[in-house]
Amino acid sequence: MDEMNSNNTELLQEESAQEQMIEETVEAEVAQEATEAQRSETLSTAEAEDRARNQETYREMSPARLIARRFFRSKLSIVGLVMIVFLFLFSFLGPVVYDKWGEETVDRSEVVQYITETYTYVGADGEEMTVTQVLQHSDYNYLAGPSAEHLLGTDDKGMDVFVRLMYGGRISLMIGFIVVILETLIGVILGGIAGYFGGWVDQVIMRVVDIFNCIPTLPILLIASAVIDSWNISADKRIYLLMVIITLFSWSGVARLVRGQILGLREQEYITATEVMGMPTWRKIFVHLIPNVMPQLIVSMTLGLGSVILYESTLSYLGLGVQLPKAAWGTMIATSNDPTVLSYHVNMWLPAGIMIVIAVLGFNFVGDGLRDAMDPKAKK
Repeated sequence: MDEMNSNNTELLQEESAQEQMIEETVEAEVAQEATEAQRSETLSTAEAEDRARNQETYREMSPARLIARRFFRSKLSIVGLVMIVFLFLFSFLGPVVYDKWGEETVDRSEVVQYITETYTYVGADGEEMTVTQVLQHSDYNYLAGPSAEHLLGTDDKGMDVFVRLMYGGRISLMIGFIVVILETLIGVILGGIAGYFGGWVDQVIMRVVDIFNCIPTLPILLIASAVIDSWNISADKRIYLLMVIITLFSWSGVARLVRGQILGLREQEYITATEVMGMPTWRKIFVHLIPNVMPQLIVSMTLGLGSVILYESTLSYLGLGVQLPKAAWGTMIATSNDPTVLSYHVNMWLPAGIMIVIAVLGFNFVGDGLRDAMDPKAKK
């Protein structure tokens, strides 16, 4: 009897222990489920906040900020921007900081130079003879090498090369910007009218564009240079004539670009809406059509700046552009036509060539970066 009671007691104890274990397991599972539910709720809240934050960021970011964000992601664009900023600081702020010499100031300090000249000729008896002549010459300080007095030496007129390099940058950059602005204005007006009206208006304007594209530029410039020389125009006024000449031969490309873009845009629904509203033609063209062409125009202007600077330098090198005593990079490079300067005075022409390379590469890098940044199909 006692054994049966003891067995029952053991069974009851085992059952109670099992029930307690089951209760503990159930409580642990409930606690784990609650923890997981709380964790998932926290994650979903964080994800919802991140999603809302991202949506708010992209919603508030304007197209200009998106373009700037794409532009500054390109390393070449940043390099080009640094080049352009350096050129502007060097050309426009440099003469203010370094004002020891002026653009046309000649170093009149007397120096003693030894000029060695060698002549070779054949005598009456057929024997070849070489004569070396050494002359002592005291005059203004010309063809001097780089020194503390003249950072890049002096040219054949005794003027400081470093200072003229800065003033030459002013002229080249000023001509580039003014020419690009003028040719863009002419191209926008004529291209916008041709693209909007079409028909005989388009035919007339495009034939004029074709004529300007077919004109042999270099012979015309040679003739124009000879005519300008006969007028005895000062160097300052010659710069303005150079701007006009370059503009006349450069606007046709912008006109073609604007005309091609407007031919497609004029069929859009919002242009039909402006016709229904009775807006004047000039407002349709210059308020509703031209702003949609601005991204392509900005890229074209940026790329065109480097081309204009290179074009101006070429004309100055050929003697058709900026003339002495004014400084221009092309005019400074033209001094290398003298074999002596080309071989022994590299400081007179090489820095100007380096500046032209920096300017052209800088504007081309920025133009390529803007083109990629404004392309809606580009990767984010």
